[in-house]
Amino acid sequence: MSFKRGPAAQVWVGAAAFVMAGAAWSAQLPKGVTLGPSVEGITEYRLANGLKVLLFPDASRPTITVNVTYLVGSRHENYGETGMAHLLEHLLFKGAKNNRDITQQFSDRGMQFNGTTSLDRTNYYEVFQASKANLDWALQMEADRMVNSFIAEKDLASEMTVVRNEYESGENSPGGVLFKRMQSVAYDWHSYGRSTIGNRSDIENVRIANLRAFYKTWYQPDNAVLLVAGKFDPASTLASISRLFGAIPKPKRSLPQFWTVEPTQDGERSFAVRRQGDVQIVAVGYKIPSDLHPESDALGFANEILGDVPNGRLHKLLVETGKASQVFSFGQTGYAPGLQFFGAVVKKGEPVEPVREALTQAVEEFAGKPPSAEEMERVRRSYLNTIERSLNDPQAVGVALSEVIALGDWRLYFLGRERIQKVSAEQVAAASRNYFMRSNRVTGTFLPEEAPQRAIVPAAPAVEAVMKDFKPAASNLVAEDFDPSQQNIMKRTTLTTAGGVKLALLPKKNRGETVTVDLRQHFGDEKNMFGKGAVPALTSAMLMRGTTRYTRAQLADAFDKLKMTGSPTHFQTTRANLPEALKLAAHVLKEPGFPEAEFEQLRQQSLVGLEASRAEPESVAARALARHGDPYPRGDVRHANSLEEDIEDIKAARLDELKAFHRDYHGAQPAEMAIVGDFDPKEITPLIDQLFGSWKAPANAAPILRRHVEVAPTAQTIDTPDKENGFYIAGMNLDLNIDDPDYPALMLANYIFGEGGLKSRLMDRIRQKDGLSYGGGSDLAAGSMDRAGSFTISAIAAPQNLARLDAAVRTELARALKEGFTAAELAGAKSGLMQQRLQNRSDDGVLAAGWTAFLYQKKTFEWSAELERKLMAVTVPQLNAAFRKAIDPARLSVFIAGDQGKVKPR
Repeated sequence: MSFKRGPAAQVWVGAAAFVMAGAAWSAQLPKGVTLGPSVEGITEYRLANGLKVLLFPDASRPTITVNVTYLVGSRHENYGETGMAHLLEHLLFKGAKNNRDITQQFSDRGMQFNGTTSLDRTNYYEVFQASKANLDWALQMEADRMVNSFIAEKDLASEMTVVRNEYESGENSPGGVLFKRMQSVAYDWHSYGRSTIGNRSDIENVRIANLRAFYKTWYQPDNAVLLVAGKFDPASTLASISRLFGAIPKPKRSLPQFWTVEPTQDGERSFAVRRQGDVQIVAVGYKIPSDLHPESDALGFANEILGDVPNGRLHKLLVETGKASQVFSFGQTGYAPGLQFFGAVVKKGEPVEPVREALTQAVEEFAGKPPSAEEMERVRRSYLNTIERSLNDPQAVGVALSEVIALGDWRLYFLGRERIQKVSAEQVAAASRNYFMRSNRVTGTFLPEEAPQRAIVPAAPAVEAVMKDFKPAASNLVAEDFDPSQQNIMKRTTLTTAGGVKLALLPKKNRGETVTVDLRQHFGDEKNMFGKGAVPALTSAMLMRGTTRYTRAQLADAFDKLKMTGSPTHFQTTRANLPEALKLAAHVLKEPGFPEAEFEQLRQQSLVGLEASRAEPESVAARALARHGDPYPRGDVRHANSLEEDIEDIKAARLDELKAFHRDYHGAQPAEMAIVGDFDPKEITPLIDQLFGSWKAPANAAPILRRHVEVAPTAQTIDTPDKENGFYIAGMNLDLNIDDPDYPALMLANYIFGEGGLKSRLMDRIRQKDGLSYGGGSDLAAGSMDRAGSFTISAIAAPQNLARLDAAVRTELARALKEGFTAAELAGAKSGLMQQRLQNRSDDGVLAAGWTAFLYQKKTFEWSAELERKLMAVTVPQLNAAFRKAIDPARLSVFIAGDQGKVKPR
């Protein structure tokens, strides 16, 4: 078994930490419930109908995660049914027997929710404010939709087009298209060769009967694992689960068996995707064993040693020499043998063949140049740090466990941590030699040869054999039950100063002794920043690329050793490492090295990124709206640059200018810093004064404010050829400040209209009813120190649907203005917004950033509490009056970007 490799499957790690639960609750189990294994606070129970239940009680913040993993993914689909597992995931949000409008219920409760589908599993989760009512609703809803979902013909009609639009959105991505082709070319027979999103014709033509049969087969208690993590009572929760899920009969059907084994590859393969675009990508892929196989851990090390940035061999070989602008690596693996990818991004117009040759040689000769002790330690430390951080957050663990659940046993997550510590350089080299060979490579077309080599990919071992020697490790991680109310935040926070730095210090006991730091600096003023071009942004980007004491690679190692994640101005570390982390952050901020080679890398990466956006509908349309009616001249820091102006600025920047800008503009007077988490303020405050107290830039710093301007409305269509998906954005400027009397009512109106997720009026129309768009919404912005506000609406859609999307947006906007919003909608918006705000304050990173923003604005969380009191006091007449006063459809400027050749129906 191994951990997923690379950026495509990294474990998400939350900022907050959790209290470790006590011993597994086992006394007086409900009838029919049996107790299973327990590891580090997670306990398994089994219902008589086969449902596995994992309980992870933790009271460190007032949220609960409910996650249901079904052991079915795209590999279980049959011919003509590709994409069906994912389409069914969408339909499970369309209602069930006792929950006819699930998304409305999510919205009313302010719940974060989603569903995801992969090769081996499908999972559904919701994260919400901890309360018995919320938990009871979530459990009964998941039990209901497990076997009682409608899977209705009328819902398929609209949701099919939504999923097709999601497919079209993926077709816009050069990398996304490339890796779908890599899958299909690599495999002859196994279903891992099919992308989870599916084939367009299968998405468009799937029959409701097939979906219902698929649902009835796989969505059953004996094929599911339910996980509840967070602040809840285990005994009452298990009783509720037994009552709600235990009532579902154990199915009588037998699950289908799959016997297809992919033949050993008998020669290198290559292909080319030729589409319009602005970057070049070259990639190689190799078939490798299942995540259950012992060699998978060693291959994971090979992936990191070769593909890491900036320490990986490929980065040093291709990026630091200027042959490529970027490298990447990741594994697409699971229950069955999978694929390992390595690749590089090359600037348009630059030669690709030398990069392909160097890339292939580096990978396939890797076994002959085994990893060094330093490389092994770096990867091992990085993996273990990632696991440690994830175990500090049951919400993150809940999502991560879905992957190992699909392999057969959730405890594989903990076994993997033990196996990582035993992987040797010799094992890494041996595993690489077995699979990173020419005859097992995918880069192109079939080529015959007289004496082909063969890479025999072994079958996955039985999970029982993998688990036979596993013994769970003990854990003693603890945290406090922190109340995220504004009153408690104010009570617990010390506001002080250290030199010129305003400080907000909020100590609290966190799981894993984590602590978050946020520093807000201010550079220049309206006059002295004029004409600086790309220099300020490039200066900040260079800080982590080397200092007077560290190279870029050494600096990355230094951050890792101190368990620092983030940037020098916003990072998380641990109590023991905080003093040294602050010293390192101060060193990075005050003593950058500005190495010339790194500057040229940054310049090229920036230029490649800009060129890549040249024909992307979302980038093109958003930039056009920003530039429309821009009142600021070229050179003003507030000016909205054209793409060519951005390119010109980056090309014009010189390293001496960056050094001078840092010398003259960077400092900590004025500045704001917030520290939230496990630390001692008495120890840290003098250190901050020592590190930042006297650091003052020579250049004057003052708020750079924007002014409200009325902009003449316009409607423009921009052609983005050969793009499957399009983008719609409409906006208008508002004369609005966060302290205005109408601001709370406008926040609620915007939530109802387009910010409130799937059950907002906008998404209910363009996704739920019309099936035009996979994603969209509205945004309300108000000035915090000026009056430059705005209201924007955006959505993706197929080019041929953009005109209908525009009409639907205008219809819904007119309906809202004419008919107004209802009392029920207002109540749901208040509930949703308040719970979201409470959850945000439970996140240490959000809390720290909130404090620095408030300190700069000369506010505190008392202002936040007052805003919420105003929100709760808004009446329906006030809500509708504010929206009608601020929003005028005649003032909207609309920009639509898409392939105009696809506008006519096919």
